[in-house]
Amino acid sequence: MAADSVYDFKLKNIEGEEVDLSEYKGKVLLVVNVASKCGATPQYEQLQALHEKYGEKGLVVVGVPCNQFGGQEPGTEKDIKEFCTSKYDVGFPMFSKVDVNGDKESPLYKFLKAHSESKADVKWNFEKFVIGKDGKVAGRFLTKTKPDAEEVVSVIEAELKK
Repeated sequence: MAADSVYDFKLKNIEGEEVDLSEYKGKVLLVVNVASKCGATPQYEQLQALHEKYGEKGLVVVGVPCNQFGGQEPGTEKDIKEFCTSKYDVGFPMFSKVDVNGDKESPLYKFLKAHSESKADVKWNFEKFVIGKDGKVAGRFLTKTKPDAEEVVSVIEAELKK
């Protein structure tokens, strides 16, 4: 059976426990492939700020570590969690490391790419997918577009109003 929305997927959280993404039904998600040693790593600050600003309004930022780009997420889940909490005080859900492209890509990322406008592979760390309350891709933004950029925030706000 083909997936209809992100709610049809499961991911392991950073503690290794399986999470059914259907737990987030009715929320707007900002799914980001993150890395601790990337030039874009300071985007954790904007991601956390969005989590704080819009969390009570229904936004869930979802951090998904990936080591496919320049080996910039080499640590264990424990290392990643420690880095995110100590350096950026991350309070949003973090998940276990996955591949976002290639033979071992996460089924979630296969779905996200197939249902976004470009359909292209993820280009680098900190690529962002905005998921509407219906579980469908509402926007996709490359690394260079910061999480708090007007074009990202406007999609998030529009989806929160639905």
